[in-house]
Amino acid sequence: MIAKPWRIQRVGAQAVLRTVTITMAAVSFAVIFLMLAFLVIYAYPAIRFNGLGFLTGTIWNIGNQYGSGSVSHNGYAAMPGAQFGALVFIYGTLMTSGLTMVFAVPFAILVALALVYRVHPALKPLANALVELMSGIPSVVYGLWGMIVLVPWISNSVGPFAEAHLGFIPFVGGGAGSGDGLLAATFILVLMVTPIMVATIRDVIQSQSETIFEASMALGSTTWQAVTRGVLPSVRAGILGSLLIAFGRALGETMAVLMVCGGAINIFPHNLFQPVNTIAAVIVSQLESALTDSSGMAQRSLAELAVVLFVITLSVNVVARTVLRGTDRDGNRA
Repeated sequence: MIAKPWRIQRVGAQAVLRTVTITMAAVSFAVIFLMLAFLVIYAYPAIRFNGLGFLTGTIWNIGNQYGSGSVSHNGYAAMPGAQFGALVFIYGTLMTSGLTMVFAVPFAILVALALVYRVHPALKPLANALVELMSGIPSVVYGLWGMIVLVPWISNSVGPFAEAHLGFIPFVGGGAGSGDGLLAATFILVLMVTPIMVATIRDVIQSQSETIFEASMALGSTTWQAVTRGVLPSVRAGILGSLLIAFGRALGETMAVLMVCGGAINIFPHNLFQPVNTIAAVIVSQLESALTDSSGMAQRSLAELAVVLFVITLSVNVVARTVLRGTDRDGNRA
């Protein structure tokens, strides 16, 4: 039997598509691996010099650049007085990202549900366009808005109100200071990651069949019951995926956070309003001074910070993928 030409073309197209997708996946993996390999190799002298104290130290000091001599450890030298501790920046990264998720996740879910089920059909194109427009605004624009509007508002209004009425709550009382700090960085990140989550969750909900929602309504459920007990459980994997994307954005955001976080060095914030710093922000803010280090250890320590951020992000991805696989198995069992 002679195969029909259209069948041959179909098989050939599938083979080409399979080859292209496998190649692109391999290239993506290779790029990530090469980036990590470069960072580890470049940071290796700092890893040896700092040891495990890098993860527990709270002092970041590039040392005396105008003094003579050097300090050595494990065969690698740095300027006198040099200390490199990342704990303050790891804490700031996890705190800002964690608080961002606390505020952004429920808000994003509610907005996505409103776009799908509550907004009038005539207004949906405009509402969807505004959400996608917000997700495309450059981060430096958010940072500039934060400096001009958000920081003074926190300093003059939010901080005094919290001190007067909520000061008894741990980590809230203590005054707002200049307004630059953990809360300002969190608000900026919430504004930046929420549109991404809203767009993703909206698309996931819309991709599902309306049968679940309609069946729940036919059984006498309210809209809220149909959504919370029928629709959301069916798209939980997609919601977790959107959370992963947003959390990764929050972990790695640089310029907007740098412009409003206060640039804390060697201190932990004692309340929501005190200055903080993140790994990504400190790499940018300390790069210029690190270039003055003739030993090169400050630059390599910044690269070690980048390795730590890479590992944190990779760990979040691994945990999220594990959770997603678990939800898929539970869904299949159901």
